Amino acid sequence: MTAQHGRRRARLRLDRPARVALALGLAGLGYRLALLLLTVPGSNSDEATFGLVAMHIAAGRGWPVFLYGQHYMGTFESYLAAPLFLFFEPSWPLLRVPLLFLYAAFVLLMYLLTRRLYSPWLATFTVGLLALGSERVVRDQLTTVGGRPEVKPAVVLLLLLAVALGQHRSRHRRLTCAVFGLVAGLALWNDWLVLPYLAVVGVVLLVGCWRDLLGWSGLLLLGGFLIGLLPLIVDNLTAPPGQDSLSVLRQLSDGESEPATPSERLRGAILTGLPLATGLCPSTGCAPWQAWWGPLYLALLLGAAVLAVVGLRRAGGDRIRYLAQLALLLGAALTVLSYARNTLAATAPLATARYLSVLQISLPAVLWPLWLLARRTWRRGLAQPVGAMATLVLAWVTALMIYATAVFIGDLDTIRGEERDARELATVMRRAGIRHTYGEYWTCNRLIFNTREQIVCSVLGEDLRPGQNRHPPYPEQVDAAPAPAYVFESGGPADTAFRAYLERIAVPARVTEVADYRIYQPAATVRPPG
Repeated sequence: MTAQHGRRRARLRLDRPARVALALGLAGLGYRLALLLLTVPGSNSDEATFGLVAMHIAAGRGWPVFLYGQHYMGTFESYLAAPLFLFFEPSWPLLRVPLLFLYAAFVLLMYLLTRRLYSPWLATFTVGLLALGSERVVRDQLTTVGGRPEVKPAVVLLLLLAVALGQHRSRHRRLTCAVFGLVAGLALWNDWLVLPYLAVVGVVLLVGCWRDLLGWSGLLLLGGFLIGLLPLIVDNLTAPPGQDSLSVLRQLSDGESEPATPSERLRGAILTGLPLATGLCPSTGCAPWQAWWGPLYLALLLGAAVLAVVGLRRAGGDRIRYLAQLALLLGAALTVLSYARNTLAATAPLATARYLSVLQISLPAVLWPLWLLARRTWRRGLAQPVGAMATLVLAWVTALMIYATAVFIGDLDTIRGEERDARELATVMRRAGIRHTYGEYWTCNRLIFNTREQIVCSVLGEDLRPGQNRHPPYPEQVDAAPAPAYVFESGGPADTAFRAYLERIAVPARVTEVADYRIYQPAATVRPPG
């Protein structure tokens, strides 16, 4: 056996932390594969829109840069699913398959980054926590709703590349810079929420290899960035006035209602958003014994920042490691601050905690002070109070994540039942010969995707006026249909309003009850009153 072959085998051999991490990572992957096959978390019309975009791409009917009706959310996930739809019948599990690979990539990259910046066993512990998954965490990882599953591995990869360049461990520096630019551009096109992390990772790159960036490496980085951002650039240059992504985002920001005080926003962000997004609470909300993680998270951010600054001052030649640690902490702080500035942090933290899902990137950085205290104390064989408390907190965080995961698993029957109801609705309507219908937002696009566009649906609001129709061809087809049906959630505001409307215009209708839905087939053509 040659010396080169022996060195290669040594590199491939996994040490104990790596073997444990591999087992934990595979367990997390298997857990998510089982959920994917069960279509858990349940589907909805937002995800269906991505699925419909993927169907249209696969059929060559368009190459949308942004999601229908959401002119700031990139369609990267739809492009990942489109090749699968080209060869197989579209389905929810197939739509989510690429996300499973993105999760695996994220866990692997997190292990490598944590091991590089901190310690092998903290990397293993991080993988173990990432293997768990509450409803909120798994929903952000396994549902095709834009941005969250792909930007996390992208940011971790970018930081690894920046560290490799700064520590002069990259053999092909120009190629690495080009890849860095391409990934950064794709991430920014796909989801604007990644901006805080992109900014701080860019600083790490600039400090680590600013001389390289003055030459060909800088040009290749810029070229890769522009290529990754090209869909966004072209679309914004050709968009009608007011329809470019920046204008749309500004309109959304200006359109916020129900103003809240800064204290209300901070309370929602810290006591609900943070523990929910990091997997310590079930989707129904955070009890006080779970909400404490929010204030502690901020305290750990500060403590970890102090450690990183001290390390940076003492590092000498290897400053990039501590600068990367600071980047993780600053990225988390900016993300929390950006979320806390939004009124929704106060008025709807349960629904909008998804905007904090990128905080998983900074998990090892936040845990580092606790890990350091616990490790140093127990290595000396002394259960000192501070070290014992740190160990207890780490155990408590793990227990809360296990509890939130168990609550989610306990709700699987309910989630699957609701999913079966949606599919039964599609089957009944298809067998009834319905091809065009009016319905509510959370019914329409889901129904269209479940029937592979055999049924087309136009959205109505609670007052039966036109609602949020993301794709204009659908309402146009329904409006032109000779005898459209109507489908509403039984007993809901729209259902009640439609029954009253039928009585007012004296038109009888055949009514079919399907699970929690009510299908109306009027005896004469009935158009919405709006």
